[in-house]
Amino acid sequence: MRRFLDGLAASIVVGMFWLPPTAASADRSRLVAGLVLACVTGAVMVLRRRLPAVSPLLAAGATIAGSVLGVCQDPMLAAAWCLYPLAVAHAGRTRTIVLVLAGLLTALATVAAVPDEGASGAGQRLTLAVAALSVSWLLGTAVGRQIAAAREAERARVRLAVARDVHDVVGHALGVISAEAGVTRSLADASEQELRDTLAGVESHARRALEEMQALVRGLRSGPGAPEGVAGIARLDGLVAATRAAGVGVEARIEVNGPVDDVAGAVAYRIVQESLSNVVRYAPGAACSVDLRQDGGEIVVRVRDHGPGARPARDRDGSGLQGMRERARLVGGTVTWGDHPGGGFEVRARLPVGSAP
Repeated sequence: MRRFLDGLAASIVVGMFWLPPTAASADRSRLVAGLVLACVTGAVMVLRRRLPAVSPLLAAGATIAGSVLGVCQDPMLAAAWCLYPLAVAHAGRTRTIVLVLAGLLTALATVAAVPDEGASGAGQRLTLAVAALSVSWLLGTAVGRQIAAAREAERARVRLAVARDVHDVVGHALGVISAEAGVTRSLADASEQELRDTLAGVESHARRALEEMQALVRGLRSGPGAPEGVAGIARLDGLVAATRAAGVGVEARIEVNGPVDDVAGAVAYRIVQESLSNVVRYAPGAACSVDLRQDGGEIVVRVRDHGPGARPARDRDGSGLQGMRERARLVGGTVTWGDHPGGGFEVRARLPVGSAP
């Protein structure tokens, strides 16, 4: 599509501003020179994206030479067409004063280009040339800054997604490992077998976290939209078992009747993972229930512990809980949390099935 537009623009400029005056020239040498310069101008306009820094100079030089020879009436439209991608590429380095000057030149050239009985054709072409170049630079800079802002927003989104994943995976693994080691350390008469079992559990949790981090890296290398590694509803049983090994009594009820897409399943897994990690941190040893069921077109998640209730103020709105909310918003769902009327703390989430990120 871009090549087609470049070719169409080159055909219009050459056909309107080069061929008529060239064909009207009675001098054979000027006729040949006009045709050569017209071909150069057209080729430069078509190849402007491959030669962004050189194409405006070549187009401007050919236009000036053709005007001097009398075989060109182009008011720098070819140069302006080639200047646009250069302005897009250097939009971030263009200072505001340059944009203001370009805007003033555009305004002055537009006013000066109004037909006047005493004005010469060359003067009008000069003012039109200034206006064309200024408008091209202003438009290119505006578009370039929009593209740069969109790219920065995408990079920020990726950084936030990576931060959420690292927090959930590493935070949960370290929390379970710390809790499991603490339980064993509190047993003054722990046997060698109990110590070995604890070390085996620590090794298992560390290996699982490493696998999830490797899956995360593979997903990043695969590009946007890649599945969130191996996380999903099918792995909730292992997550519950790991939490039980850390000394938390977990009662799990997982009822999913229909198919669940990878994105919603990954978000549900991360919400349960972060909720159980918080139970290990803030309500160690307390009973906990995980209820995940499918309600029509939604997945309903409830994780409740029977601990002391409200989290410390610095953690109640921390990165973990906010990460849950951000994940749910990405798929069109909601997450709420707070003290349960019957005691303890509860996290509630509703996620649409078949949602896209």
